Amino acid sequence: MEDGYQNRTAFMKGAKDIAKEVKRQAAKKVGRSVDRVNDEYSRRSYSRFEEDEDDDYPMQGSQDGGYYRSDSQAANDDEGGHSDSTEGHDEDDEIYEGEYQGIPRADSGKGSLGGGPGSMAAGAQEFRDIGVSEAQRRKDQEELAQQYETILQECGHGKFQWSLYFVLGLALMADGVEIFVVGFVLPSAEKDMCLSEPNKSMLGLIVYFGMMVGAFLWGALADRIGRRQSLLISLSINSVFSFFSSFVQGYSTFLFCRLLSGVGIGGSIPIVFSYYSEFLAQEKRGEHLSWLCMFWMIGGIYASAMAWAIIPHYGWSFQMGSAYQFHSWRVFVLVCAFPSVAAIAALNAMPESPRFYLENGKHDEGWMILKQVHDTNMRAKGHPERVFTVTTIKTVKQIDELVDIGAETPVWQRYRLKIMSLSQQIRNNILACFSPEYKRTTFMLMAVWFSMSFSYYGLTVWFPDMIKYIQKQEYESRTKTFTKERVEHVTFNFTLENQVHREGHYFNDKFLNLKMKSMVFEDSVFEECYFEDITSTHTFFRNCTFIASLFYNTDLFKYRFVNCKLINSTFLHNKEGCMLDFSDDFNNAYMIYFVNFLGTLAVLPGNIVSALLMDKIGRLRMLAGSSVISCVSCFFLMFGNSESGMIALLCLFGGISIASWNALDVITVELYPSDKRTTAFGFLNALCKVAAVLGISIFQSFVGITKAVPILFAAGALAAGSFLATKLPETRGQVLQ
Repeated sequence: MEDGYQNRTAFMKGAKDIAKEVKRQAAKKVGRSVDRVNDEYSRRSYSRFEEDEDDDYPMQGSQDGGYYRSDSQAANDDEGGHSDSTEGHDEDDEIYEGEYQGIPRADSGKGSLGGGPGSMAAGAQEFRDIGVSEAQRRKDQEELAQQYETILQECGHGKFQWSLYFVLGLALMADGVEIFVVGFVLPSAEKDMCLSEPNKSMLGLIVYFGMMVGAFLWGALADRIGRRQSLLISLSINSVFSFFSSFVQGYSTFLFCRLLSGVGIGGSIPIVFSYYSEFLAQEKRGEHLSWLCMFWMIGGIYASAMAWAIIPHYGWSFQMGSAYQFHSWRVFVLVCAFPSVAAIAALNAMPESPRFYLENGKHDEGWMILKQVHDTNMRAKGHPERVFTVTTIKTVKQIDELVDIGAETPVWQRYRLKIMSLSQQIRNNILACFSPEYKRTTFMLMAVWFSMSFSYYGLTVWFPDMIKYIQKQEYESRTKTFTKERVEHVTFNFTLENQVHREGHYFNDKFLNLKMKSMVFEDSVFEECYFEDITSTHTFFRNCTFIASLFYNTDLFKYRFVNCKLINSTFLHNKEGCMLDFSDDFNNAYMIYFVNFLGTLAVLPGNIVSALLMDKIGRLRMLAGSSVISCVSCFFLMFGNSESGMIALLCLFGGISIASWNALDVITVELYPSDKRTTAFGFLNALCKVAAVLGISIFQSFVGITKAVPILFAAGALAAGSFLATKLPETRGQVLQ
């Protein structure tokens, strides 16, 4: 019995060992088959590789041809060949054509139903493959970053970078113009379109909302389809809808056009800085990105100068009856589209970023552009004989993304699948910014961007509002008040301005061909009066009674009569629409343009200082130091009680704070790798616009109430931003990731 039991035990043990060995061999064979399928797919995915006649697998060209052949690929080739020679080739190992498009075999689901061992092994193998691909991609990116910096050193800094500087400067200038357009046209557009206060507020904020969407959208797309292509599309959208907005008549259509115009220009900042940085060597990057920031200031100056030169000239207009009006402010909107159009034309002569091509496995395209940069700079420096010595550049291993697109798939479905795939890639890129490696950096930058934008935009909009409030207070101090006056058989044919009439009685009076500016009639009676050719601004009748009166060709609409009684009174040939009258706001308009002109011009010294010192003292010192000084300068605003004082403080604040903005732009570019750079920059810039809307809304609510609260808010936000900025890593002297 014992011998039989022992024999059975030995037999069972031997059977188990044999079974384990069979499973091990099967798993090994399956793994090699999967590897061959993956190798075959990856080779067929790159159409630029040529097949060798003596080898079943394609090979990249030699170094002499400018191609790069990685060691990992050679290893895979050898392993695939070994598998075929030793394991043979049977029907189960045969590659199914549909697998290249992600279509499984008809019988592929049989062994995986129920989550059996086969599906678990395949899932584990796939997980390991993804991990290996990510590790290889990370290694390739690090090698490329070092090699790319060396290549840029060989290319030098010269004519090509300066040409690109002016082209991208036009795109950045268009962004600066967009910020000011609505603010400059609002005093005129509100009369032309009869805008109420809520509508005016919406028109002022809609541009920021559009730029928020645009920054997020185009920043993410630029990492997937290219910097140049994304910038061209975004600028084209801005140009088209800026053009349309100058001609549309209704408020809703104008609002819609300005929204889409903002969506287009929103991509300018995140793409421009990322694009330009990838042509700059590390010792030039901080300085020349700061010089690029000057074009935003130039955009503000351009907008202010054009508004000053065009809008007050109300003679530059025409109208077709009462249905279509084209006044001078519409000419200004049209002129403001010129920088964007010029940027599009110039950008067509510029190449894509070579770093983007190399990050996406396009060796030849990236090499050709770097050679173009080198040759352009060498010819300009008088050394045309110098040869671009680089023959091989590291390219980044691409992760295969299978999309189920069959040959018979309808065109609309193909585009749908491509859009879904692109959306998924963008989503993954955004989530990668919050991965453990970048999470702390992203959250710190979010706090710094938010605090700076909240204080800067809040204060820069609050300044003009405070100036207008001071002007209004001064104007109202000169208001004349008349009480219980009785006027009979009098003809008024002169301008009535800045008066208040209470409890008056007007009998058989005529108001002919006159202008009423800031006139208020309260608790008054108009009996048998005649109004003809009246143009009014800020004029209202409150609790008044009109008896047997006639209104002919006037712009006195219903909203001018507040709680009034109209008895046997008639309105004939009322003027349609809101009549433009620049004489009322002529001085005020000039003041708005002049204030913004000085404010943007005051940024020039800060731009120059930041450009010269950025690479000498470092990004963090520039960012934190400028934020601290800006915080201190906020408290001087308490002493601004006059127009000249407020203007001087506005210039001081703008000139100091621009250095921190330049440093923040540079450090944001340098903290993220190339395949996530514009995505992260676009996300942070979108957050910046959210903070701007919040700051503007809060600060405006305190105009005329108190100055202390906005100043404390701004100072507190800047102090928090400067403290958090010190926690960011310094990027001076580092290669571009």
